[in-house]
Amino acid sequence: MSDPAAGKSDTARAGLRNYVLVTGAYWADTVTDGAVRMLVLFHFYGLGYTPFAVASLFIFYEVFGILTNLFGGYIGARFGLKTTLFIGLGTQLVALSMLAFAPQAWLVVAWVMISQALSGIAKDMTKMSSKSAVKLIVPEDASATLYRWVSILTGSKNALKGVGFFLGGLLLTLLGFQTALQLLAALVATTLLAVALLMRGGLGQANRKARFGQMFSRNGAVNKLAAARIFLFGARDVWFVVGLPVFLSSVLGWTFWQSGGFLAVWVIGYGIVQASTPGLLRSRVEERREPDGRTATILAFVLAALPAAIALALAAGIAPAVVVVAGLIAFGAVFALNSAVHSYLILAYTDSDKVAMNVGFYYMANAAGRLAGTVLSGALYQWGLQRGPSDGLVACLWASAAFVLVAGLLSLLLPRNAGPRTKPIKLGDLGE
Repeated sequence: MSDPAAGKSDTARAGLRNYVLVTGAYWADTVTDGAVRMLVLFHFYGLGYTPFAVASLFIFYEVFGILTNLFGGYIGARFGLKTTLFIGLGTQLVALSMLAFAPQAWLVVAWVMISQALSGIAKDMTKMSSKSAVKLIVPEDASATLYRWVSILTGSKNALKGVGFFLGGLLLTLLGFQTALQLLAALVATTLLAVALLMRGGLGQANRKARFGQMFSRNGAVNKLAAARIFLFGARDVWFVVGLPVFLSSVLGWTFWQSGGFLAVWVIGYGIVQASTPGLLRSRVEERREPDGRTATILAFVLAALPAAIALALAAGIAPAVVVVAGLIAFGAVFALNSAVHSYLILAYTDSDKVAMNVGFYYMANAAGRLAGTVLSGALYQWGLQRGPSDGLVACLWASAAFVLVAGLLSLLLPRNAGPRTKPIKLGDLGE
């Protein structure tokens, strides 16, 4: 006679094993994604592309990120997270190969935009798989564990993206554009093979009754958080994606690997802060004092003051290197806290049987904010350059302050508690 307790234990171990694999795959994809961003940005800016033209290379990346989160959540709910993981890794391999092995004559704007569209699909498929998986293995009554795991996962992802930034700048300097991409393609291929060989069973239950219309959340808390997320991430990318790297290279005169290295250190530090958020905010979730809408609101209003202060300091003629480095460190720390709180709240607000779709909807909003930030980063920087060398970044910074202010106002509408969940999470939901 089988032991029910032993069966549950085996199921839990299988779920944890698969979660480790999907997280490792996500980390590998994250390093690659960060490296490709720096390779494309610096390579084409070095070829003489304008800031807006460079920004345009990433437009499809963000557009297809929005679509991926919309359809990916539905695919994950209907066919399981294992399916979305393999789609993500396979698509990233195709995207890298398009740039790594194409003839030089093919490396034009349209071709690169298509490749970046595939990279956007790949990144968000793997991200959704990993972020949704953590919800499935943390019991309903373990809010403290959920908060810590989400913070660690989000923080480690951003730290590794920073490693990717540094790797991209370094590989471009040492190996050149296409050789570097060939190395990254080999990394993704190895990861895909390892996951295919080691993963057992599925990751979450497929729900064949899931309907596409369910992707659009009817949860008011999720919708309000998603709206705030659009402006929060737009505020980061409006100066971080194009304006800041171009400023470091063209105004401060830094080399590609120096600029990539600095951005890497910033993102790694940003990730460390995210992973440490539970301790830094001193929230004791066991005592029902987890982060809530008020936490997100306060952090957003504090954050809004920082890009405005950097812009004023640059306009006043204070040493730009000191202002940008110090300001970016402060901005990164507060932004990391805000982002980690958001990442916790989306899982706290959602039901376990709708986690893939709600997370997909939420990150669709995230990608919409990045799209707006990316386009404005190139356009505002190029517009500001007509007035002076530092004015391009100043224009981006004022837009960032305005975006965060809107995020703070929207956060005022968030619930003052973690939000109700209508269906508890059960460890038996882990696999097929």
